Amino acid sequence: MNLMNQMNDVVVVGAGMAGLTAARALAEAGMKVLVVEAQERIGGRILTQHVGGEAIELGAEFIHGRPPELWALIEEAGLETYERGGAQIYFEDGTLRDCGGQMDGVFDPLEKLENFAAPDISFAEYLEREEVPVEDRGRLIGYVEGFNAADHREISAASLGAQQKAEDATEGDRIFRLRGGYDQLPAYLSQRIEEYGGTVVTGVPVKEIRWSPGRAEVVTASGSFVAAKAVVTLPLGVLQRGDVIFSPPVSAVDKVASRLRMGQVRRFTLLFRERFWESLEPQPGLSEMSFLFSFSEMPPVWWTPHPERSNSLTGWVGGPRSIELAGMSAEQIAREACAALGKIFDVQQERLASLLVGCCTHDWQHDEFSGGSYSYVAKGGLDASMRMTEPVSGTLFFAGEHTDVTGHWGTVHAAMRSGLRAAAQILEASAASQR
Repeated sequence: MNLMNQMNDVVVVGAGMAGLTAARALAEAGMKVLVVEAQERIGGRILTQHVGGEAIELGAEFIHGRPPELWALIEEAGLETYERGGAQIYFEDGTLRDCGGQMDGVFDPLEKLENFAAPDISFAEYLEREEVPVEDRGRLIGYVEGFNAADHREISAASLGAQQKAEDATEGDRIFRLRGGYDQLPAYLSQRIEEYGGTVVTGVPVKEIRWSPGRAEVVTASGSFVAAKAVVTLPLGVLQRGDVIFSPPVSAVDKVASRLRMGQVRRFTLLFRERFWESLEPQPGLSEMSFLFSFSEMPPVWWTPHPERSNSLTGWVGGPRSIELAGMSAEQIAREACAALGKIFDVQQERLASLLVGCCTHDWQHDEFSGGSYSYVAKGGLDASMRMTEPVSGTLFFAGEHTDVTGHWGTVHAAMRSGLRAAAQILEASAASQR
């Protein structure tokens, strides 16, 4: 069936979680929906690699807390989850120890941000204002840059406060994982879209979006898709690069998006033949190791899938430090990682290399269809996400985790919420026009 130049009710640009969530809601409501995805796969920044019996996440991995939209979808799809647990281990001054009371009081300045008052400042400026002791700053900066993929000199202190409140409201201190892989969620949504009569096409990069009130033309190298409305879920990095031209220009893209930042992360998972760290007992808690923090090393954060049994270790570095690993191949990263693990666990690098099965990674920074990992708010930009939710002449609607207004930037549930919001805006506008 030739989809070019057929009139649709809605064209959704992007088949990540925001786009698929919006498309599913609109198709379920009876609208003629077409989803156009540049890549040959769906899922956006959800990217699962299945190796043997393991589902290795190269993008989104965790379910943060109990956000109702995400959990409702998981339950609807009949998927299985488990809660992360286990020991948190800290490496410092050549010694491994259980975190225990190591972090007591260190994160109090972050907790205080929940009551942050304007004017906004950067997190670096906030640390200075609060006169945080130098010995605590490294851990705070490491946490903020790692978790938010941000530069602590740029990220908004007010946004960190909003994030703290948002996490408290959704039990954000609890972490869950999808057994079998996160890619099951976009696959399920795509299936539902097609069951409701919608269409998802992949491998079709969008070059331009020509629009006028009541009409959107999504232009590709193969031709154009036309609809009365368009939902644009391009990642922030792609919007900021200007890879997709808007004709005429849209201020939300040209001006508002510049007040947000696309964060950078390099993550990788090492697969070993055995869980070598378990044999290093009586080191504390290694058989139940969940997270390993080594802020002075590279990478500064590691984790296992505990309590699920696995021979894998995932390394994570976010923010400016990730530049050191940008552009590295999987083989190069594996060598660097084994050297770091050898130092942490006092194991010869040659032994680790002999146990290594492989290294799985994806360079999001150089991925032309993402331009980075996920968004954060720059100093003074707290209202930017809200500005991006405003429809353009009742024709263009923007969604994506960077447009979340609930303080959950960078998460799967933020993407879903934005998709549901865009769908609700379109359905409301449609109902109003029929009154």
